[in-house]
Amino acid sequence: MQDTPGPGTEPAADSVSSSRGCLYIVATPIGNLSDLSDRARQTLADVDLIAAEDTRRTQTLLSHLGLHRPLQSCHEHNEREKSNQLVEALASGKSVALVTDAGVPVISDPGSHLVATAWERGFRVIPIPGPSAVLSALSVSGFNSDRFLFAGYAPRKSSERRRFYRENATAPFPVVVYEVPHRLRQSLEDAAAELGDDRLVCMAREMTKQFEEVRREPLGELRQHCASVEPLGEYTLVFGPTQTSAEEAVPAVGDLQQAARLALEAGLRTGQAADLLAAASGVSRKQAYSLLLRLRDSLER
Repeated sequence: MQDTPGPGTEPAADSVSSSRGCLYIVATPIGNLSDLSDRARQTLADVDLIAAEDTRRTQTLLSHLGLHRPLQSCHEHNEREKSNQLVEALASGKSVALVTDAGVPVISDPGSHLVATAWERGFRVIPIPGPSAVLSALSVSGFNSDRFLFAGYAPRKSSERRRFYRENATAPFPVVVYEVPHRLRQSLEDAAAELGDDRLVCMAREMTKQFEEVRREPLGELRQHCASVEPLGEYTLVFGPTQTSAEEAVPAVGDLQQAARLALEAGLRTGQAADLLAAASGVSRKQAYSLLLRLRDSLER
């Protein structure tokens, strides 16, 4: 995919009139300030205005970078009101950068209304990628992340959290959850009640910061650890996929077609399911793969 130039490097022939502004969605460090890309720094230096979730925190980042740019707040309580003002700035030809306190804007943070409004009014919206707590945690989790679910912050009330974890209990792929320190212990208790203490989970705390901690262990052991230390910092939890019925049942199932159906219903990829079927039944992988394709076609009709 070809990169889209940031401000200051715009091509001469632009698809949008030069009199119209552009909204840049700029990812900022989740901890270590050195993780900010050169492109993100240049974008922040070149835009006319920065819309920030917390202007004080963004000012700290700008001071570190030696930058002085106009700031406007844009947080969950004023986003709709501020969106109109920011879009008017775009209409006057100004370029605007949207930043959050840490990571990628809009991902469990304010900004979606502003972005949607900018699109509706015909302005360009350009991503300036960078650090992400979700992807960073997945990368060290050890779980196959060809597919995953980002579920955002767990609900505040225990009854709603129990339902939240129950709904994701049988996911055949990793589930990523944000949690705050003062609710972490109870959240893990609720997760264990629905997922079981044996469910493997990767906990990433304070990623890229001085007291970074990453643990990967059964939920029961993680609960014991968190009960013995005071929860501090930002937490990202990656719950491993359920031990699917297909993976457990295939070796014991004599009916190859039944085993193949179990594998597909459990959400396994065709290639992964073919490997399991071939190993368990003795048929060739090609035969297993062909059977799975026929079954998949019939299930999708």
